[in-house]
Amino acid sequence: MIVREYEKDEITVHRVPLMLMSGIIAISIALTASVTLGFVPKQSVPAEARAAAGIKAAQERTLRFFDEADGSVRIEDGATGEVLARHGVGEGGFIRATVRSLVHQRRIRNIGPETAFTLTEWQNGNLTLADPATGRSVEVSSFGPDNRAVYQNLLPAKGATR
Repeated sequence: MIVREYEKDEITVHRVPLMLMSGIIAISIALTASVTLGFVPKQSVPAEARAAAGIKAAQERTLRFFDEADGSVRIEDGATGEVLARHGVGEGGFIRATVRSLVHQRRIRNIGPETAFTLTEWQNGNLTLADPATGRSVEVSSFGPDNRAVYQNLLPAKGATR
């Protein structure tokens, strides 16, 4: 009988790594099942958490976003039409991304731009950009202080009247 060289080499995996991988899989399944079955609470929905804590809106502003012919984005106050900001090509990436996700939801529902978006600052300092037309919203504060500041600048200054 001729034994070829490659038949002598037996490829094996040691038991310890197999046991560790099996343990990780078992823990993942157990954690997923515990949340699904209600043993561990699910992550809270921000609107529900605010309502439960009694957190109210500190200030709001309606906003309209427009794509200009030169590729820039113009942001206006939804009530007065005042231009609040302009972001040229290559600028305002966070605003473009958040608004694009909300506008996409409008498009798939065949809803036009008639209804302005609502930017809300809550008593706890968080910011939410909401679309009243679809009921969707983006928790702007969840994306870090730099991105939060971009939207904070669109709100009226503290103590200012509109």
